[in-house]
Amino acid sequence: MPWTEPAGDDTWRVRYRRTDGTKGAISGFPDATSAENHISTMLHEQRTGTWIDPEDGRTTIAEFAPAWLDSLDIDQRTEENYRSFLKVHILPRWGTTAFAELTNLEIRTWEKKLRASGLAKTTVDSIIKCFSLLLSDAVPEKLIAANPLVARRRGRRRRAQRTPRKIWGEPAEVLHVADQAALKYGVCGAILIVTGGWTGARWGELTGLDRSNVQLFDGDTGFIDLDPDVGALHEPCSGPLYLGHLKTDESERTISLPPFLARLLRWHLTTHNHRQVFVTPTLEWHRRSNFSRRAFRPAADGNLHIPNPAIRLQPAKPGLTFHGLRHSHKTWMIDDGIPEIAQALRLGHVLQDKVQETYGTVPRSVFPARHAGLRSGGMGTVSDDI
Repeated sequence: MPWTEPAGDDTWRVRYRRTDGTKGAISGFPDATSAENHISTMLHEQRTGTWIDPEDGRTTIAEFAPAWLDSLDIDQRTEENYRSFLKVHILPRWGTTAFAELTNLEIRTWEKKLRASGLAKTTVDSIIKCFSLLLSDAVPEKLIAANPLVARRRGRRRRAQRTPRKIWGEPAEVLHVADQAALKYGVCGAILIVTGGWTGARWGELTGLDRSNVQLFDGDTGFIDLDPDVGALHEPCSGPLYLGHLKTDESERTISLPPFLARLLRWHLTTHNHRQVFVTPTLEWHRRSNFSRRAFRPAADGNLHIPNPAIRLQPAKPGLTFHGLRHSHKTWMIDDGIPEIAQALRLGHVLQDKVQETYGTVPRSVFPARHAGLRSGGMGTVSDDI
């Protein structure tokens, strides 16, 4: 039970006992009545669970951040992003600030400055999200009564940003990109592109694919299994590449192969002895940025802007990305009338309709008609091999 006592110089203070048995004090009351009134407010907040010990409220963001990071149970890449946001943006501005001193207006003003600094909207949104998560987790630790970051109810009217159109390619266009990648980078890169287009698998799922998870049978049939624990290649912001878990639980799946791709992969596996199916020409793990710069971008966009290149490449599908191969595969399945449940199972997507997800069944061998035979040929290295 808190109590009042004189503090000298005609002032009063409120004393209270902390949970660890030590005594705390709140000073600065001009008279006993003011101190008693504070005790009434304090008892009410204690009953409602909103009272914060002033000593705890003086904890700074920098003091709390390390323990907060260690408590997170999130993907390694996400944790690395949060560490980067804290180091580069949050702690330089708020590290010495106590939780009790934080206000929504100050944080929103800082957010506005971040946007004006030229950072991308998604980056600023991610920084604010990280900071808000930290503040929310400080609430049950009794460092702050509530997260001071509240949703904006008004502000300057901004033109709604149009969602960028997802670029996808027809089968012939994807093959053209693959052919040019074969010329610029090597056949190994071309086969990776073709496999991405005709399976819809993610970049990390293919670059992390173990050869033991490629099952090929007589009659040009086969499938690939995606291991839930070590089936994806991860690229941390710092440190070496590593094999880890898939993006979601639904990503654990079996993807059937069209006959031509089964033949192509059967041959490809004889060209090297690395554990992973898709590696660089020097038998190393792929890095997304390196492959994009050295293979995919020149193959898709061409290199007409480069004077006297060793190999002149014409634009095959400008703007197409490796992830765009996944959009391409999805588009082909829609065009061929593949049921939505089959699309979701093949791509590792989560269906919003849980009833359909539970009771929908499709054979593993279902894939778009475009998988059975290609509508292009004779365009170059890969097409000729197919």
